[in-house]
Amino acid sequence: MNHSGVRDVEVVVIGAGQAGLAAAFHLRRAGWAPDRDFVVLDHSPRPGGAWQFRWPTLTYDKVHGMHALPGMELTGADPQRPSSEVIGGYFGRYEQTFGLRVHRPVSVAAVRTGAGGRLLVETSEGAYAPRALINATGTWDRPFWPRFPGQEVFAGRQLHSAQYEGPKDFRGARVVVVGGGTSAVQQLLEIAPVAAATTWVTRRPPVFREGPFGEEQGRAAVALVEQRVRQGLPPRSVVSVTGLPMTEAIRRARASGVLERLPLFARVTPSGVVWADGRTVEAEVILYATGFRAALDHLAPLRLREPGGGIRLDGTRALRDARVHLVGYGPSASTIGANRAGRTAVRDIRRLLDGAAQPARGEAELAGRLAS
Repeated sequence: MNHSGVRDVEVVVIGAGQAGLAAAFHLRRAGWAPDRDFVVLDHSPRPGGAWQFRWPTLTYDKVHGMHALPGMELTGADPQRPSSEVIGGYFGRYEQTFGLRVHRPVSVAAVRTGAGGRLLVETSEGAYAPRALINATGTWDRPFWPRFPGQEVFAGRQLHSAQYEGPKDFRGARVVVVGGGTSAVQQLLEIAPVAAATTWVTRRPPVFREGPFGEEQGRAAVALVEQRVRQGLPPRSVVSVTGLPMTEAIRRARASGVLERLPLFARVTPSGVVWADGRTVEAEVILYATGFRAALDHLAPLRLREPGGGIRLDGTRALRDARVHLVGYGPSASTIGANRAGRTAVRDIRRLLDGAAQPARGEAELAGRLAS
């Protein structure tokens, strides 16, 4: 800690979801010690990243594409347990196994330029002055709410998918579900059997993906997201360009009419929604499964954004500040992408800080064990 009460460290990691834990693993593997050379800050109350907030009826067998964290597989999980419990428990064991010493709950108010070429990270547990930053804050804290005329006069309930707690709250109700992503479909399929009626509304016609989704298709999807980031535009999710995986449950729902889709309505009325052609649907509930945006407000003092609204990256490094790396953002916003991004960020930070002291012997021995 320096004379001003600010603690000097080499690296601060903000966020302990998949991307943040992967980055912390690679920092430790490189020989840096938690709480001495780097700190991991997480505002959530428990391990699990955004997974800990998933609705209880989202069981582990319904999770698509969960990729293991580096160095430790997720094995023996009960497919009928809530994914929040399975993955939260896995993340917690991972933190303990590798001694990552995550600080929680800690809120980060702002990151700005500090003294002596360091950054200044202002948090609820005090300030840190790192030489580099790995931001892994994801999107959960910024649910996107679309705006429609008349929303303020709707007499029923409006909620975002982040607030969804299962189908029990929709029993006997007429429900409009807005959104074309995986969460929209999963929640719609749960709600339909208990609701009086459901209406599915999307901006664009949904695309259902048949057959396996291999490495080639994955690279193509990531490339589309990466193209927007290179242009300085806000990224779309990787899922938005992969399409919806066709499952047996989705086939049944399409055959029964549950997944018959309507275009976006024009406005909300006190009793439902209305389209420009005069069509109306009565509803007691509108569920906005409209996704999330990157939670980056704390980085605003660094002025990293381009005129298009996004942050341009070279790999994971922000082009406007080489000390700042974004993992789990844009093309790395998938579980396997987050793992790779964590490794890339640490590699580049080691190059940036190549004048840093070598790890002590004990830490070097631990790094060797982690690498094996």
